[in-house]
Amino acid sequence: MAQTILHPAATRGHANHGWLNSYHTFSFANYHNPSRMHFGALRVLNDDTVAGGKGFGAHPHNNMEIISIPLSGDLEHQDNMGNKAVIRQNDVQVMSAGTGVAHSEKNHSSTEQVKFLQIWLFPNKENVKPRYDQQTFRPEDRHNRLQQVLSPSPDDAGVWIQQDAWFHLGSLDAGFATEYQLKRPGNGVYAFVLEGDVTIDGQTLHRRDGFGIWETDKLQITADSNAELLLMEVPMEL
Repeated sequence: MAQTILHPAATRGHANHGWLNSYHTFSFANYHNPSRMHFGALRVLNDDTVAGGKGFGAHPHNNMEIISIPLSGDLEHQDNMGNKAVIRQNDVQVMSAGTGVAHSEKNHSSTEQVKFLQIWLFPNKENVKPRYDQQTFRPEDRHNRLQQVLSPSPDDAGVWIQQDAWFHLGSLDAGFATEYQLKRPGNGVYAFVLEGDVTIDGQTLHRRDGFGIWETDKLQITADSNAELLLMEVPMEL
């Protein structure tokens, strides 16, 4: 029997710093909820809006897999590995922090907001050499299908990380139905609705709702309206 957990959008932690408006699905910074520390290997899911000309100064990370997915606007990245890049909608960026990395992120525009998801996963191997990557994905390749954007292997579709995790994006028309088959026994899936309304295994979900499901090998997904969906398959045991 599948196990599930529902996190309605309105139950997320919230911090508005003026230049940064952030919603936290899991405990982060000043938001601490003992019942919402992580979902398996998924540790952080932040839904961030950064004002024009603002951003995060250089700060360190180690032994964490960090994924950024811009939803609108342009995000500028710089790190002490020598990388300087701009990531945009339809891009996915990953950093394996490993033994340690320092990076900064700021809005590339001085006037327009940038909206992006910042996602952290616990790695399956610590103290690896830090690594940076980003890829651009064709939006038409996720129209009424699940487009793989992240995996554990550099030889598979999408960026890759130091964890047995797979991410998929879907842009689904109202009434479209599909199935997601989990790729690894013992994994679970955390679904995050970016836009619209979907039903997953009988659970109705709305914009920015989160839904975790595990102890199952597949999910049934139906778009109740035109919808954008992110599926994050992650190990449940750390």
